[in-house]
Amino acid sequence: MTPTPATVSPPAHRAVAVRHLRRADARLAGVISAVGRCRLEVRDPNVYRSLFRAVLYQQLAGNAAAAIERRVKALFGGRVPSPPRFLSASDADLRAAGLSRQKLAYLRDLADHFATGRISTRRFHRMPDEEIIAAVTAVKGIGEWTAHMLLLFGLGRPDVLPVGDFGVRKAAQQLYGLRDLPQRDDLLRIAEPWRPYRSVASWYLWRSLDVKLPE
Repeated sequence: MTPTPATVSPPAHRAVAVRHLRRADARLAGVISAVGRCRLEVRDPNVYRSLFRAVLYQQLAGNAAAAIERRVKALFGGRVPSPPRFLSASDADLRAAGLSRQKLAYLRDLADHFATGRISTRRFHRMPDEEIIAAVTAVKGIGEWTAHMLLLFGLGRPDVLPVGDFGVRKAAQQLYGLRDLPQRDDLLRIAEPWRPYRSVASWYLWRSLDVKLPE
């Protein structure tokens, strides 16, 4: 049986990760000192809800996406609808709530994957990250970045490096004095010493953009 992957949610696990990162990378150690305690936590362990919200928010400003989310939830008693309920809702009502035709198609495909069992989250806690990425990116509109966000903030996986995330790339560029934004292979090379805690390192990179780092 595949061992259950650890999560970074318990504070003790995050403390272990931080100690490793401090030893592994002197520059990242400076970021950790400037940012302070790691607050990386699971936002919503429900995979379907996490993906539903991620798809809804894609390519929208936060305020606009939040307004659409409220209107969509209002159609279903103020909650993210279950896959069967979402599939049974009319296009007209969902479009009136603010969903574009493309976004509606993506969300219906997501709901269909869960309703038909093509995605079954009962096995997710035993699956390696790569298998989860493959499963969720089979849904229309879900790419690697969204899968990485699910692993980080939905499942609390400890060794996720969102190589396509602009914030992580920008922070790495600044921290390591790179001329350009690092590409995938560059970021993987930089992050190699962070294993098996690249999730915590990524969180610190995001936070580094908001603090003044030591010269």
